[in-house]
Amino acid sequence: MSSQSLSEAAGVSKAWPFEEARKLIARLATANKDEVVFETGYGPSGLPHIGTFGEVARTTMVRHAFRVLTGDTVKTRLIAFSDDMDGLRKTPDNIPNRELVSQHLGKPLTRVPDPFGEYPSFAAHNNAMLRRFLDRFGFDYEFMSSTEAYTSGRFDAALLRALERFDEIQAIMLPSLREERAATYSPFLPIHPVTGVVMQAPVLAHDAKAGTIAWRDPDSGETYETPVTGGRCKLQWKPDWAMRWCALGVDYEMAGKDLIDSVKLSSRIARALGGEPPAGFNYELFLDENGQKISKSRGNGLTIEEWLTYASPESLSQFMFQKPSAAKRLYFDVIPRTVDDYLGFLEAYPDQPWKERLGNPVWHIHSGEPPQPEALEHGDGRTSVSFAMLLNLAAVANSDNPAVLWGFLRRYAPDASPENHPRLDSLVRYAVAYFRDFVAPKKRYRLADAVEREALAAVSAKLGELPASASAETVQHALYDIARPIPRYQDLKAKGATPERPGVSNDFFNMVYAVLLGEERGPRLGSFIALYGLAETRALIDRALAGELVGAG
Repeated sequence: MSSQSLSEAAGVSKAWPFEEARKLIARLATANKDEVVFETGYGPSGLPHIGTFGEVARTTMVRHAFRVLTGDTVKTRLIAFSDDMDGLRKTPDNIPNRELVSQHLGKPLTRVPDPFGEYPSFAAHNNAMLRRFLDRFGFDYEFMSSTEAYTSGRFDAALLRALERFDEIQAIMLPSLREERAATYSPFLPIHPVTGVVMQAPVLAHDAKAGTIAWRDPDSGETYETPVTGGRCKLQWKPDWAMRWCALGVDYEMAGKDLIDSVKLSSRIARALGGEPPAGFNYELFLDENGQKISKSRGNGLTIEEWLTYASPESLSQFMFQKPSAAKRLYFDVIPRTVDDYLGFLEAYPDQPWKERLGNPVWHIHSGEPPQPEALEHGDGRTSVSFAMLLNLAAVANSDNPAVLWGFLRRYAPDASPENHPRLDSLVRYAVAYFRDFVAPKKRYRLADAVEREALAAVSAKLGELPASASAETVQHALYDIARPIPRYQDLKAKGATPERPGVSNDFFNMVYAVLLGEERGPRLGSFIALYGLAETRALIDRALAGELVGAG
């Protein structure tokens, strides 16, 4: 596809990254800029979690969509900004040596010792983790430290401008605060010259010409005059956000829906400083399995490392792409479905017209160049292997050894190997790890009732009539033929169903998985049986009907 045709198709695409990019283009129509700056923010008060990754991943998708729409004629930058000059408000629950850290409450995160003993500070440790994860995903970004920007003088001009507009900032902020908070609020937070603590102290006076503020230590009563430049002061976070937008020329930054009011206030402050707030959108928050907001300090969400123990980086990007404006629960149970969603979109991509391709998540995940899907060559066709299918192979084998699963795969497709199917090999390894930690401990087989026993016996008999090399489609149609006459499994609402030829409800397939595998549901049953083996499936049915599986979980 030519670049012009791609740009035209992107211009009408309804995929949300293109919609965001078009908003940014409209915003920049009257601006005289030779580059566009995207920014994401991160507070290193706790270990990086997936929400942090999500903001970078989504912003990267918008950045790529912008480059496509503009023909890559405008220079772009992505700044991953760490608010590491913030004072540590409380000791995180999920770190070692909490007592060590608790002795430094109130100090900038770059002055708090690393509880892990690996880096010069707690912020340095968390920043390194963030960069390592972002590098692993291949993001093109520029890391920036708040402490470095303040202390190097990079923010000095913007800070002096904020000092000049002190009263205007106060007029914006004070109505948003409770009366008690408003009585002592100042946009500038001095760093105590003795204790190093970020002080929440009332400002007694400010001198824009001298570039200083005067304040009193509430504990000692001593008065100090502190320059606002050179890292000796920092701004409260809403004024800080606005100052940063102006100082760095940020054009685009997204934020969670819990920050909608903060974005509005910071945008007003940015205009008071003579700048223009960036474009962006507010995404929904991630929730844990109990529906609670994920918190870095509580550590109640998945870390990036935990996700990558059980699934590919691409699957995590898939989770981030889908419905960013809808709240989503983020815990271990979502991993298998997300992996298979990604694989399904990847498989569909080559046969889609360009309009649909630009709405396919894999186009955005891979910046317009998704890889070819992998499949097993078998007899009369190709069979894709899903994460769910591998989990069920691990279940029937009761093994977390990748070699065991490859034994099944090679028997189905003799030419397949980890060497010529590297992504499938990765999927196998993820699946056995997930099976070991989450599936095996929860497996619960049940006995079949009379109707189910008769249905399973019919399945076994039918499989005995089919050739060992029967395709997945042949097996699937045979299963339909067995289930269709059984009233319990008839679905008259299915597409094309008639009383004479009813559809087959999912209850039939769920029953097979519950009795044979101890699972509530599974992948397409015909594909699983073809891969596992017809004779092996018949032996498994025999064991289930003899009651040998119950209790095995």
